[in-house]
Amino acid sequence: MDKISGSGEHNSTEIKIWPLDNCRFAYTIGSGQPVRCSWISDQPLFYGDYEEALDDDDLIDDPVIEALERDISDLRYKTNAYDHVAKDFVEPENHIKSLFQADADFISKAYQESDSNFPDFLELLHESRLASQFVSFAQLHGISIRETLQVMDVAYDKGSNTILIRPDLDIETKVLLTVRELRRMWQHRNGSGLHPLSVHPDYAVLMNRAQHADLAVSMVRVAWELQLAGAKEAWVRIENSTFSDLGRAFAREAIADFRSINNGMAARATFETWFLSERCRKADRSLIQQMLADYQGYVFSDNIETSRLITLDVMKALGKMPFGTNYIDAVAFQLINDPVFTEVRDRSNANFLWFIKFERSFTETENALAVKEALTPQTADIISFPAKRSVVSKESRDVKSMDDAAEIIDIRRPVADCPNS
Repeated sequence: MDKISGSGEHNSTEIKIWPLDNCRFAYTIGSGQPVRCSWISDQPLFYGDYEEALDDDDLIDDPVIEALERDISDLRYKTNAYDHVAKDFVEPENHIKSLFQADADFISKAYQESDSNFPDFLELLHESRLASQFVSFAQLHGISIRETLQVMDVAYDKGSNTILIRPDLDIETKVLLTVRELRRMWQHRNGSGLHPLSVHPDYAVLMNRAQHADLAVSMVRVAWELQLAGAKEAWVRIENSTFSDLGRAFAREAIADFRSINNGMAARATFETWFLSERCRKADRSLIQQMLADYQGYVFSDNIETSRLITLDVMKALGKMPFGTNYIDAVAFQLINDPVFTEVRDRSNANFLWFIKFERSFTETENALAVKEALTPQTADIISFPAKRSVVSKESRDVKSMDDAAEIIDIRRPVADCPNS
Protein backbone atom coordinates (compact mmCIF):
# COMPACT_ATOMS: atom_id res chain seq x y z
CA MET A 1 0.00 0.00 0.00
CA ASP A 2 2.85 2.37 0.81
CA LYS A 3 5.25 3.36 -1.95
CA ILE A 4 8.63 4.89 -1.13
CA SER A 5 10.47 7.14 -3.53
CA GLY A 6 13.69 9.06 -3.16
CA SER A 7 13.74 12.83 -3.29
CA GLY A 8 16.52 15.39 -3.02
CA GLU A 9 20.25 15.03 -2.81
CA HIS A 10 20.08 13.67 0.72
CA ASN A 11 18.19 10.67 -0.57
CA SER A 12 15.40 11.17 1.98
CA THR A 13 12.30 9.05 1.64
CA GLU A 14 8.80 10.30 0.95
CA ILE A 15 5.84 8.14 1.85
CA LYS A 16 2.87 8.24 -0.45
CA ILE A 17 -0.34 6.33 0.12
CA TRP A 18 -2.74 5.07 -2.50
CA PRO A 19 -6.01 3.22 -1.78
CA LEU A 20 -5.94 -0.35 -3.00
CA ASP A 21 -8.94 -2.18 -4.39
CA ASN A 22 -8.38 -5.28 -2.29
CA CYS A 23 -8.05 -3.38 0.99
CA ARG A 24 -11.19 -2.63 2.95
CA PHE A 25 -11.63 -1.15 6.39
CA ALA A 26 -14.86 -1.12 8.40
CA TYR A 27 -15.91 0.05 11.83
CA THR A 28 -18.66 -1.47 13.91
CA ILE A 29 -21.46 0.23 15.81
CA GLY A 30 -23.22 -2.23 18.05
CA SER A 31 -23.66 -5.36 16.01
CA GLY A 32 -23.66 -3.73 12.59
CA GLN A 33 -21.10 -2.20 10.23
CA PRO A 34 -22.76 0.83 8.66
CA VAL A 35 -19.63 2.29 6.99
CA ARG A 36 -16.89 0.66 4.92
CA CYS A 37 -13.92 2.38 3.38
CA SER A 38 -11.02 1.37 1.15
CA TRP A 39 -8.64 3.93 2.59
CA ILE A 40 -6.26 3.06 5.43
CA SER A 41 -3.70 5.55 6.69
CA ASP A 42 -0.20 4.73 7.86
CA GLN A 43 -1.07 6.19 11.29
CA PRO A 44 -2.77 4.19 14.04
CA LEU A 45 -6.24 5.12 15.19
CA PHE A 46 -5.10 5.78 18.76
CA TYR A 47 -1.63 6.51 19.93
CA GLY A 48 0.05 8.20 22.88
CA ASP A 49 2.98 10.58 22.69
CA TYR A 50 4.48 10.95 26.15
CA GLU A 51 7.83 12.54 26.95
CA GLU A 52 8.31 10.39 30.03
CA ALA A 53 7.23 6.78 30.28
CA LEU A 54 5.41 5.91 33.47
CA ASP A 55 6.62 3.03 35.55
CA ASP A 56 4.05 0.24 35.60
CA ASP A 57 4.96 -0.60 39.17
CA ASP A 58 3.73 2.82 40.29
CA LEU A 59 0.26 2.09 38.91
CA ILE A 60 -0.22 -1.33 40.46
CA ASP A 61 -1.26 -0.11 43.89
CA ASP A 62 -3.10 2.98 42.72
CA PRO A 63 -6.72 2.72 44.04
CA VAL A 64 -8.03 4.89 41.22
CA ILE A 65 -6.52 2.60 38.59
CA GLU A 66 -7.86 -0.45 40.40
CA ALA A 67 -11.37 1.00 40.52
CA LEU A 68 -11.14 1.92 36.85
CA GLU A 69 -10.05 -1.58 35.92
CA ARG A 70 -12.98 -3.06 37.84
CA ASP A 71 -15.42 -0.75 36.06
CA ILE A 72 -13.94 -1.62 32.67
CA SER A 73 -14.10 -5.33 33.44
CA ASP A 74 -17.72 -5.01 34.56
CA LEU A 75 -18.64 -3.05 31.45
CA ARG A 76 -16.91 -5.60 29.23
CA TYR A 77 -18.87 -8.40 30.85
CA LYS A 78 -22.18 -6.58 30.38
CA THR A 79 -21.37 -5.67 26.79
CA ASN A 80 -20.42 -9.21 25.84
CA ALA A 81 -23.56 -10.55 27.50
CA TYR A 82 -25.80 -8.29 25.46
CA ASP A 83 -23.93 -8.89 22.20
CA HIS A 84 -25.10 -12.50 22.29
CA VAL A 85 -28.70 -11.31 22.60
CA ALA A 86 -28.38 -8.46 20.08
CA LYS A 87 -27.80 -10.89 17.23
CA ASP A 88 -31.54 -11.56 17.18
CA PHE A 89 -32.29 -7.89 16.46
CA VAL A 90 -29.87 -7.30 13.59
CA GLU A 91 -31.48 -6.12 10.37
CA PRO A 92 -30.01 -6.69 6.89
CA GLU A 93 -27.52 -4.19 5.50
CA ASN A 94 -29.96 -2.99 2.85
CA HIS A 95 -32.54 -2.12 5.50
CA ILE A 96 -31.95 1.64 5.24
CA LYS A 97 -32.14 1.46 1.46
CA SER A 98 -35.45 -0.39 1.71
CA LEU A 99 -36.78 2.32 4.03
CA PHE A 100 -35.95 5.01 1.46
CA GLN A 101 -37.63 2.90 -1.20
CA ALA A 102 -40.73 2.50 0.95
CA ASP A 103 -40.87 6.23 1.59
CA ALA A 104 -40.52 6.96 -2.11
CA ASP A 105 -43.36 4.57 -2.91
CA PHE A 106 -45.52 6.13 -0.21
CA ILE A 107 -44.89 9.70 -1.42
CA SER A 108 -45.49 8.90 -5.09
CA LYS A 109 -48.81 7.16 -4.53
CA ALA A 110 -52.11 8.78 -3.74
CA TYR A 111 -53.00 8.60 -0.07
CA GLN A 112 -55.50 5.92 0.84
CA GLU A 113 -56.82 5.58 4.33
CA SER A 114 -56.00 2.15 5.69
CA ASP A 115 -57.89 0.11 8.22
CA SER A 116 -57.26 1.13 11.79
CA ASN A 117 -55.26 -1.20 14.00
CA PHE A 118 -56.21 0.69 17.15
CA PRO A 119 -57.61 -2.32 19.07
CA ASP A 120 -54.46 -4.35 18.36
CA PHE A 121 -52.36 -1.35 19.36
CA LEU A 122 -54.07 -1.01 22.76
CA GLU A 123 -53.74 -4.73 23.34
CA LEU A 124 -50.03 -4.52 22.60
CA LEU A 125 -49.62 -1.66 25.07
CA HIS A 126 -51.03 -3.83 27.85
CA GLU A 127 -48.28 -6.41 27.21
CA SER A 128 -45.92 -4.00 28.95
CA ARG A 129 -46.44 -3.52 32.66
CA LEU A 130 -45.24 0.08 32.62
CA ALA A 131 -47.35 1.05 29.60
CA SER A 132 -50.37 -0.68 31.13
CA GLN A 133 -49.92 1.37 34.32
CA PHE A 134 -49.70 4.56 32.27
CA VAL A 135 -52.94 3.73 30.45
CA SER A 136 -54.71 2.97 33.74
CA PHE A 137 -53.41 6.24 35.21
CA ALA A 138 -54.75 8.14 32.19
CA GLN A 139 -58.17 6.55 32.52
CA LEU A 140 -58.22 7.35 36.23
CA HIS A 141 -57.72 11.05 35.45
CA GLY A 142 -60.22 11.14 32.59
CA ILE A 143 -57.65 11.33 29.78
CA SER A 144 -58.78 9.66 26.57
CA ILE A 145 -56.67 8.12 23.81
CA ARG A 146 -58.02 8.44 20.29
CA GLU A 147 -56.89 8.60 16.67
CA THR A 148 -56.97 11.66 14.45
CA LEU A 149 -55.34 12.93 11.27
CA GLN A 150 -54.93 16.42 12.73
CA VAL A 151 -51.50 15.69 14.29
CA MET A 152 -48.09 14.89 12.85
CA ASP A 153 -47.56 11.74 14.94
CA VAL A 154 -48.67 11.59 18.60
CA ALA A 155 -49.41 14.53 20.90
CA TYR A 156 -50.74 15.11 24.42
CA ASP A 157 -53.32 17.90 24.51
CA LYS A 158 -53.50 19.21 28.07
CA GLY A 159 -56.47 21.45 27.37
CA SER A 160 -58.76 18.68 26.16
CA ASN A 161 -57.23 15.90 28.31
CA THR A 162 -56.60 13.81 25.21
CA ILE A 163 -53.71 11.90 23.68
CA LEU A 164 -54.04 12.18 19.91
CA ILE A 165 -52.55 9.48 17.68
CA ARG A 166 -52.14 9.53 13.93
CA PRO A 167 -53.78 6.33 12.61
CA ASP A 168 -51.51 5.71 9.59
CA LEU A 169 -48.33 5.20 11.65
CA ASP A 170 -46.81 1.75 11.79
CA ILE A 171 -47.52 -0.03 15.04
CA GLU A 172 -43.94 0.14 16.38
CA THR A 173 -43.75 3.91 15.94
CA LYS A 174 -47.23 4.27 17.34
CA VAL A 175 -46.35 2.31 20.48
CA LEU A 176 -43.12 4.18 21.22
CA LEU A 177 -44.52 7.66 20.61
CA THR A 178 -47.69 6.93 22.59
CA VAL A 179 -45.56 5.83 25.54
CA ARG A 180 -43.65 9.09 25.23
CA GLU A 181 -46.85 11.14 25.48
CA LEU A 182 -48.21 8.94 28.28
CA ARG A 183 -45.04 9.69 30.22
CA ARG A 184 -45.45 13.40 29.43
CA MET A 185 -48.96 13.18 30.85
CA TRP A 186 -47.51 11.45 33.92
CA GLN A 187 -45.03 14.33 34.35
CA HIS A 188 -47.83 16.85 34.08
CA ARG A 189 -49.99 15.10 36.68
CA ASN A 190 -47.19 14.41 39.16
CA GLY A 191 -45.60 17.85 39.41
CA SER A 192 -42.57 17.20 37.22
CA GLY A 193 -43.95 18.85 34.08
CA LEU A 194 -43.11 22.41 35.18
CA HIS A 195 -42.09 24.55 32.24
CA PRO A 196 -38.32 25.20 32.31
CA LEU A 197 -38.81 28.92 31.69
CA SER A 198 -40.29 29.14 35.19
CA VAL A 199 -36.80 29.00 36.73
CA HIS A 200 -33.46 30.70 36.28
CA PRO A 201 -31.83 30.04 32.87
CA ASP A 202 -28.98 28.01 34.40
CA TYR A 203 -31.41 25.60 36.02
CA ALA A 204 -33.86 25.78 33.11
CA VAL A 205 -31.27 24.05 30.90
CA LEU A 206 -30.93 21.14 33.33
CA MET A 207 -34.68 20.81 33.86
CA ASN A 208 -35.38 20.79 30.12
CA ARG A 209 -32.73 18.14 29.50
CA ALA A 210 -33.96 15.95 32.33
CA GLN A 211 -37.56 16.05 31.12
CA HIS A 212 -36.54 14.97 27.61
CA ALA A 213 -34.25 12.26 28.96
CA ASP A 214 -37.03 10.88 31.17
CA LEU A 215 -39.32 10.54 28.15
CA ALA A 216 -36.63 8.53 26.33
CA VAL A 217 -36.11 6.29 29.37
CA SER A 218 -39.78 5.33 29.42
CA MET A 219 -39.77 4.52 25.70
CA VAL A 220 -36.74 2.25 26.05
CA ARG A 221 -38.10 0.49 29.13
CA VAL A 222 -41.47 -0.27 27.52
CA ALA A 223 -39.74 -1.60 24.39
CA TRP A 224 -37.63 -3.91 26.57
CA GLU A 225 -40.67 -5.18 28.46
CA LEU A 226 -42.47 -5.85 25.19
CA GLN A 227 -39.58 -7.90 23.82
CA LEU A 228 -39.54 -9.90 27.05
CA ALA A 229 -43.24 -10.60 26.41
CA GLY A 230 -42.45 -11.80 22.88
CA ALA A 231 -43.31 -8.65 20.92
CA LYS A 232 -39.84 -7.82 19.62
CA GLU A 233 -40.82 -5.28 16.95
CA ALA A 234 -40.49 -2.23 19.20
CA TRP A 235 -37.06 -3.30 20.47
CA VAL A 236 -35.86 -3.98 16.93
CA ARG A 237 -36.83 -0.38 16.15
CA ILE A 238 -34.84 0.82 19.18
CA GLU A 239 -31.81 -1.29 18.32
CA ASN A 240 -31.67 -0.10 14.70
CA SER A 241 -32.38 3.58 15.26
CA THR A 242 -30.72 6.57 16.88
CA PHE A 243 -31.95 5.22 20.22
CA SER A 244 -29.55 2.28 20.00
CA ASP A 245 -27.09 3.80 22.49
CA LEU A 246 -29.90 4.30 25.02
CA GLY A 247 -31.26 0.81 24.39
CA ARG A 248 -27.88 -0.83 24.87
CA ALA A 249 -27.27 1.09 28.11
CA PHE A 250 -30.59 -0.24 29.45
CA ALA A 251 -30.09 -3.76 28.13
CA ARG A 252 -26.59 -4.14 29.60
CA GLU A 253 -27.90 -3.52 33.11
CA ALA A 254 -31.08 -5.57 32.59
CA ILE A 255 -29.20 -8.63 31.32
CA ALA A 256 -26.53 -8.48 34.02
CA ASP A 257 -29.18 -8.25 36.76
CA PHE A 258 -32.91 -8.46 36.01
CA ARG A 259 -33.64 -6.66 39.28
CA SER A 260 -32.17 -3.47 37.79
CA ILE A 261 -35.39 -3.00 35.81
CA ASN A 262 -37.41 -2.26 38.96
CA ASN A 263 -34.70 -0.90 41.25
CA GLY A 264 -33.89 1.94 38.83
CA MET A 265 -30.33 1.00 37.86
CA ALA A 266 -31.16 0.29 34.22
CA ALA A 267 -33.26 3.43 33.91
CA ARG A 268 -30.52 5.52 35.54
CA ALA A 269 -27.91 4.16 33.12
CA THR A 270 -30.14 5.12 30.20
CA PHE A 271 -30.79 8.55 31.74
CA GLU A 272 -27.06 9.26 32.08
CA THR A 273 -26.33 7.99 28.57
CA TRP A 274 -28.80 10.54 27.19
CA PHE A 275 -26.72 13.37 28.68
CA LEU A 276 -23.52 12.01 27.12
CA SER A 277 -24.90 12.33 23.59
CA GLU A 278 -25.50 15.20 21.20
CA ARG A 279 -29.15 15.27 22.24
CA CYS A 280 -28.24 17.97 24.77
CA ARG A 281 -27.35 20.38 21.96
CA LYS A 282 -30.72 19.98 20.25
CA ALA A 283 -32.68 20.31 23.50
CA ASP A 284 -30.69 23.39 24.54
CA ARG A 285 -31.20 25.09 21.20
CA SER A 286 -34.96 24.59 21.34
CA LEU A 287 -35.11 25.98 24.89
CA ILE A 288 -32.92 29.01 24.09
CA GLN A 289 -35.18 29.88 21.17
CA GLN A 290 -38.10 29.89 23.60
CA MET A 291 -36.12 32.12 25.97
CA LEU A 292 -35.42 34.61 23.21
CA ALA A 293 -39.13 34.70 22.35
CA ASP A 294 -40.25 35.06 25.99
CA TYR A 295 -41.56 38.56 26.72
CA GLN A 296 -42.80 38.08 30.28
CA GLY A 297 -39.58 36.99 31.94
CA TYR A 298 -39.00 34.22 34.43
CA VAL A 299 -41.13 33.75 37.50
CA PHE A 300 -38.34 32.76 39.90
CA SER A 301 -35.36 34.31 38.14
CA ASP A 302 -34.87 36.98 40.80
CA ASN A 303 -33.83 34.34 43.31
CA ILE A 304 -31.33 31.75 42.10
CA GLU A 305 -31.55 29.75 45.31
CA THR A 306 -35.32 29.40 44.85
CA SER A 307 -34.79 28.13 41.31
CA ARG A 308 -32.25 25.63 42.60
CA LEU A 309 -34.66 24.21 45.18
CA ILE A 310 -37.49 24.01 42.65
CA THR A 311 -35.25 22.22 40.14
CA LEU A 312 -34.17 19.75 42.81
CA ASP A 313 -37.81 18.94 43.62
CA VAL A 314 -38.65 18.53 39.93
CA MET A 315 -35.70 16.19 39.41
CA LYS A 316 -36.85 13.98 42.28
CA ALA A 317 -40.41 13.95 40.91
CA LEU A 318 -39.15 12.98 37.42
CA GLY A 319 -37.74 9.68 38.67
CA LYS A 320 -41.02 8.52 40.17
CA MET A 321 -42.57 5.46 38.51
CA PRO A 322 -46.00 3.82 38.91
CA PHE A 323 -44.14 0.94 40.55
CA GLY A 324 -40.57 0.27 41.57
CA THR A 325 -37.88 2.58 42.89
CA ASN A 326 -37.48 6.26 42.06
CA TYR A 327 -34.42 6.10 39.80
CA ILE A 328 -33.35 9.77 40.23
CA ASP A 329 -34.08 10.47 43.89
CA ALA A 330 -30.78 9.02 45.17
CA VAL A 331 -28.62 11.05 42.75
CA ALA A 332 -30.72 14.21 42.32
CA PHE A 333 -28.35 16.37 44.36
CA GLN A 334 -25.37 15.18 42.30
CA LEU A 335 -27.16 15.87 39.03
CA ILE A 336 -27.74 19.57 39.73
CA ASN A 337 -24.05 20.04 40.68
CA ASP A 338 -22.30 17.88 38.07
CA PRO A 339 -21.04 19.80 34.99
CA VAL A 340 -21.69 16.72 32.83
CA PHE A 341 -25.41 17.32 33.29
CA THR A 342 -25.50 21.13 33.66
CA GLU A 343 -22.79 22.55 31.38
CA VAL A 344 -23.75 23.93 27.96
CA ARG A 345 -20.97 22.48 25.83
CA ASP A 346 -22.08 23.86 22.47
CA ARG A 347 -20.41 27.24 21.90
CA SER A 348 -23.31 28.76 19.99
CA ASN A 349 -25.85 27.80 22.65
CA ALA A 350 -23.52 29.01 25.41
CA ASN A 351 -23.13 32.42 23.76
CA PHE A 352 -26.89 32.88 23.38
CA LEU A 353 -27.48 31.76 26.97
CA TRP A 354 -24.90 34.27 28.24
CA PHE A 355 -26.61 37.03 26.27
CA ILE A 356 -30.01 36.10 27.72
CA LYS A 357 -28.70 36.13 31.29
CA PHE A 358 -26.84 39.42 30.76
CA GLU A 359 -29.88 41.12 29.24
CA ARG A 360 -32.07 39.82 32.05
CA SER A 361 -29.70 40.97 34.81
CA PHE A 362 -29.30 44.37 33.15
CA THR A 363 -33.07 44.84 32.95
CA GLU A 364 -33.56 43.78 36.56
CA THR A 365 -30.86 46.18 37.75
CA GLU A 366 -32.36 49.02 35.74
CA ASN A 367 -35.83 48.36 37.15
CA ALA A 368 -34.48 48.15 40.70
CA LEU A 369 -32.76 51.52 40.36
CA ALA A 370 -35.93 53.08 38.95
CA VAL A 371 -38.00 51.78 41.87
CA LYS A 372 -35.41 52.94 44.39
CA GLU A 373 -35.36 56.40 42.86
CA ALA A 374 -39.15 56.62 42.92
CA LEU A 375 -39.33 55.65 46.59
CA THR A 376 -36.58 58.04 47.73
CA PRO A 377 -38.17 61.13 49.53
CA GLN A 378 -37.36 64.55 48.15
CA THR A 379 -35.48 66.85 50.62
CA ALA A 380 -34.52 70.55 50.53
CA ASP A 381 -32.52 73.00 52.70
CA ILE A 382 -34.50 75.97 54.06
CA ILE A 383 -32.67 79.27 53.66
CA SER A 384 -33.67 82.84 54.85
CA PHE A 385 -34.74 85.50 52.43
CA PRO A 386 -34.47 89.34 52.97
CA ALA A 387 -37.60 91.29 53.81
CA LYS A 388 -39.68 92.16 50.85
CA ARG A 389 -39.41 95.81 49.79
CA SER A 390 -42.58 97.54 48.73
CA VAL A 391 -42.72 99.21 45.36
CA VAL A 392 -43.88 102.82 45.50
CA SER A 393 -44.08 105.59 42.93
CA LYS A 394 -41.76 108.56 42.70
CA GLU A 395 -44.44 111.03 43.89
CA SER A 396 -45.11 108.88 46.93
CA ARG A 397 -41.42 108.75 47.71
CA ASP A 398 -41.21 112.58 47.40
CA VAL A 399 -44.22 113.14 49.68
CA LYS A 400 -42.86 110.72 52.19
CA SER A 401 -39.50 112.45 52.16
CA MET A 402 -41.19 115.82 52.68
CA ASP A 403 -43.20 114.46 55.56
CA ASP A 404 -40.09 113.06 57.11
CA ALA A 405 -38.32 116.43 56.78
CA ALA A 406 -41.17 118.68 58.07
CA GLU A 407 -41.45 119.87 61.66
CA ILE A 408 -44.92 119.83 63.17
CA ILE A 409 -45.72 122.90 65.34
CA ASP A 410 -48.78 123.89 67.29
CA ILE A 411 -50.42 127.06 65.94
CA ARG A 412 -52.79 128.70 68.35
CA ARG A 413 -55.20 131.49 67.41
CA PRO A 414 -55.23 134.83 69.44
CA VAL A 415 -57.84 135.11 72.16
CA ALA A 416 -59.35 138.29 70.64
CA ASP A 417 -60.04 136.46 67.44
CA CYS A 418 -62.23 133.93 69.16
CA PRO A 419 -65.92 134.57 68.43
CA ASN A 420 -67.16 133.78 71.88
CA SER A 421 -64.72 136.02 73.66
